Amino acid sequence: MSLSTFRKSQKAKNPHYLLFGHPIEHSWSPLMHNLAFDHYDIGAQYYTVDLLNSELNSLASYLNNDFFKGANITVPYKQVIIDYLDYIDRSAKHIGAVNTIVREGYQLVGYNTDYAGFVAPLKDYGWELEGGRAIVFGTGGASRAIVAGLVDIGIEEIFLVSRNPARNTSFPEHEQVEVVSYHQWTSLAEEAALIVNATPLGMHPNVDQSPVRETEKTVLSDCICYDIVYNPLQTTFLKQANSVGAKTINGLEMLIQQGSRSFELWTGHSFPVNKVRDKLHEQITN
Repeated sequence: MSLSTFRKSQKAKNPHYLLFGHPIEHSWSPLMHNLAFDHYDIGAQYYTVDLLNSELNSLASYLNNDFFKGANITVPYKQVIIDYLDYIDRSAKHIGAVNTIVREGYQLVGYNTDYAGFVAPLKDYGWELEGGRAIVFGTGGASRAIVAGLVDIGIEEIFLVSRNPARNTSFPEHEQVEVVSYHQWTSLAEEAALIVNATPLGMHPNVDQSPVRETEKTVLSDCICYDIVYNPLQTTFLKQANSVGAKTINGLEMLIQQGSRSFELWTGHSFPVNKVRDKLHEQITN
């Protein structure tokens, strides 16, 4: 539902956490966080709000609602939301994007847990990636966290693939980062260790989409292919990668790990990771 509809509902009159984004109707975050709230008998609920651009002017007043306890932020608002916060954590400032809002006293503080969530599944591949090249499709808020993570795990060259590379000049300053066009990426992929889809392409309900054309998929064969989309678990991009023998990582573990850190920031409790993982697998595969 929209923000204007939500704030008129009974749900807004009880303690709650929100996911702001557009579109978000197929998010698994409510299932994940409400399961964790129930695990600790926390008297709050987590809801999704399909935030429209036309509602941004009323967002500031809503965030001061006493029943609003915190939020996650997803596309396309991870950078826009910064203007509505009192303070942002140093790592979020460095990344240039926020995906978690925490109410700390009378202040709204922004954090970025995408960074830790993205890196977690790559730890098993550290020796294959250090000193290597990565290609990332997309230049949005998630890409900013991904770049920070790739730099920290020792990737030496990062190419961000954009439909409008000339418009993406405000990326965090890293000497190993270059923004390129879709016409350039296949030649760069020949020496890449990792290729990441950080766009919504392939997300439910548009499951047939991929940043990679079918005629280009052979360049994926020697790479680790990582899709941050988690619904469906096997996106078209990952199917393309599997068909040419590439190693693949889906977005479910990133969702769980970034959600875990958000939950801990909100509540101070450890996230019931195994319980949540089992439930998400059950729901998504069914």
